[in-house]
Amino acid sequence: MSNIEIKEVKSKSDLNKFISFVDKLYKGNKYKVPQLHSFEKSTLNKDKNPAFDFCEAKYWLAYKDGKIVGRIAGIINHKSNETWKEKNIRFGWIDFIDDIEVSKALLKAVEDWGKENNLEAVHGPLGFTDMDLEGMLVEDFDELSTQAAIYNYPYYPKHMEKLGYVKDTDWFHYKINVPKQIPDKVKRVTDLVLKKYNLRILDAKKPKDILPYAKKMFNTLNEAYGHLYGYVALTDKQIEKYTKDYFSMIDTRYVCFVLDKDDDVVAFGVSVLSLSKALQKAKGKLFPFGFIHILKALKKNDTVDLLLQAVKPSYKKKGVAAVFYSKLIQAYIDTGVKTAITGHILEDNKSSFQMFEAYDSKQFLRRRVYIKNI
Repeated sequence: MSNIEIKEVKSKSDLNKFISFVDKLYKGNKYKVPQLHSFEKSTLNKDKNPAFDFCEAKYWLAYKDGKIVGRIAGIINHKSNETWKEKNIRFGWIDFIDDIEVSKALLKAVEDWGKENNLEAVHGPLGFTDMDLEGMLVEDFDELSTQAAIYNYPYYPKHMEKLGYVKDTDWFHYKINVPKQIPDKVKRVTDLVLKKYNLRILDAKKPKDILPYAKKMFNTLNEAYGHLYGYVALTDKQIEKYTKDYFSMIDTRYVCFVLDKDDDVVAFGVSVLSLSKALQKAKGKLFPFGFIHILKALKKNDTVDLLLQAVKPSYKKKGVAAVFYSKLIQAYIDTGVKTAITGHILEDNKSSFQMFEAYDSKQFLRRRVYIKNI
């Protein structure tokens, strides 16, 4: 008989335990990049996260012999179910010790809540939206994770398979070794595309130069990603929040907006200096000293994370991506960046893979979304 007890998170104290459990589970791990506790609290708080306009969520902790041994979030994204004509419940924020009874009990809590709401399948790890961390790591466990991606122990996917969960889709990241100069072929394509389609690159010196284009950027993101796995268009409230949270502190050297004759954003690439090592040193907290590590990383770094990139559907397969990649790569060369790591890319997104053929790059950090009928 299992001695695992599952308790729903009900109070602020419970939520703090939910957030901090992962720090204890991964203490001393050199590949895990912790999230800031303040950021996690904001995401999981229904009063601060606009995704709760169309989502419901519950969080649970698993206890064994009085100690916390696991956590999980259950999310019902009504907008996603409506968009994709599904009856699914999501799980996310899943972490557990290497005990199959713990992972089984955690997932059962989500499965049971799904059944109570007449849903038909559980899938994840997923967040409220695609702006949250998603996908369980299934390969390259000895690689440093990024600030925008999940890291987990190798036993996690083994538990998922034992519990009847199967692959729904995979994502990859790409690691690009920054060249000493932009390849001539890329330069030619960039010049040709800008001239042929009457496009220009936004000359942004300060964050305020980009702010007027933020909403246009997110609209382009919605258009470009609308057909991709599980994507749900961001609402105006979400766009407003993300703009407020991130754009005031963005480094314009590592951002490229490609504009058309009407001043609309037809393509973009947004990257930031890597905070992976800084967040490890901060241990999830800005204060009293965590912010110092982050500020140092934002001033001097040899690695960048390519967080977001997109091209309007009407400009797909026209070489426009080469424009923002060449601008960003040149910025990396100029500032001494040696490595660029992309955000996750769906395994069947062949056009994105082709983009990296011009550079010394490799696929790595495969992450998986699982699904199980209930």
